[in-house]
Amino acid sequence: MARVLVVEDERKILRSLKEALQTEGHDVVTAATGEDGYRLATTQSFDCLVLDLLLPGRDGLRVLADLRQTGNTVPVLILTARDAVEDRIVGLDSGADDYLGKPFALAELLARLRVLLRRGPAAEETVLRAGDLEVNLLHRRAARAGVEINLTQRELEVLAYLIRHKNTTVTRDMLGRDVWKDPDHALTNVVDVYINLLRRKLERPGQPPLIHTVRGVGYRLVEGAPS
Repeated sequence: MARVLVVEDERKILRSLKEALQTEGHDVVTAATGEDGYRLATTQSFDCLVLDLLLPGRDGLRVLADLRQTGNTVPVLILTARDAVEDRIVGLDSGADDYLGKPFALAELLARLRVLLRRGPAAEETVLRAGDLEVNLLHRRAARAGVEINLTQRELEVLAYLIRHKNTTVTRDMLGRDVWKDPDHALTNVVDVYINLLRRKLERPGQPPLIHTVRGVGYRLVEGAPS
């Protein structure tokens, strides 16, 4: 079972896609606007994203570009009535993994999604950076402004997750599910403890804070000084 986000403003198509994906055994979350789709994609974890281009508000290309800018590598299948070669090139260059023109056969869409889900996200970087902070996953080391920081393995995992989602809000549920692999997300207090431990180790006099609390939601690692 995969967790799939479908962003589509045509209700009939959205309903059909949700039903078909659920029949395949997937956990499906839906959104009808670009803003809602982007919010869900940056506050929850998904295995694949089905994204329409012609959306009200923030259009699909903008959503895709903004997601890739944050370092989000979730596989994305673009849906659009614009099926000219030039349009497909723009979509793929913006970070899409596949492209399907409307109208489409539902069986083909499901087949394309199976391919993307088998492929998974793009290979992860071994060195992650946010401002003057650097995490080397291969050597399990972290440094800020060139000064090495002694972190436990779990602290390193939490920090790496925050950097991968830098400048976006990460919920406690996301950390519990994706870092601790806890399906019940019952780790709120534990998450808060590790965030406080990281703050003590990362923040030094004269340096801007990196990890900011988003009240009632979770945390955000800000690259550089906050505006």
